Amino acid sequence: MTARPPAAEIRAAVMVPLRFADGFATEARVISFAGLVDGREHVALALGDRALDSAPDGPALGEPLVRLHSECLTGDVFGSQRCDCGAQMREAVERIAQAGGLLLYLRQEGRGIGLYGKLDAYVLQDRGLDTYDANLALGFRVDARDYTVAAQMIHALGLGAVALLSNNPDKAEQLGRLGVTVSERVPTGVHWSPSNARYLATKASRGAHTFTVRPEDGPERGARGSVLPLNPPGELRREA
Repeated sequence: MTARPPAAEIRAAVMVPLRFADGFATEARVISFAGLVDGREHVALALGDRALDSAPDGPALGEPLVRLHSECLTGDVFGSQRCDCGAQMREAVERIAQAGGLLLYLRQEGRGIGLYGKLDAYVLQDRGLDTYDANLALGFRVDARDYTVAAQMIHALGLGAVALLSNNPDKAEQLGRLGVTVSERVPTGVHWSPSNARYLATKASRGAHTFTVRPEDGPERGARGSVLPLNPPGELRREA
């Protein structure tokens, strides 16, 4: 059963040149919205010639490549190795720029528990709990994210169907319930480092993320945080 959320509308759009620490550069049309149900300042980045020509007031994109990326201050901004968020965002921007589509940057720090909550969870993880049990011990849900605003943004941009860049089946399931057709779920690369190995293993074993962590594998060559090629289904790509 689907329940299309309340309508949102495009508030403003502006071109922003992007450059990452490894030198990759592209241009995005950054789009803000009015009427989002949680009142937060989420944005969409339209990337690639096809998306830039279409958003926000041109013809519909068809089925663009779309990533729902939850904000992670520690990973996205400071390059924390406790998670894979910064590396996933970097990968997503390049792949979407090549294919044409959107990165929805959602203000859902710590799987929806906020920055301070996430840091409190880190304290418990350092005492032995995994990332999910730490959330539960603090009185939060394992994953408190709600993708209603993402569906609102997608509908406001005139899209009925998307190819979703994600390893997380919950994102596709929620979008489907909110009236967005996910025509394909495209896997991301897996960005392993010694500091996030347990985190990735927990996402695979408890969060139904569609990759498999194989501790016996040796590290691949490549700089930490770099974007590595996609693996065959069910395999993990490690970073040195």
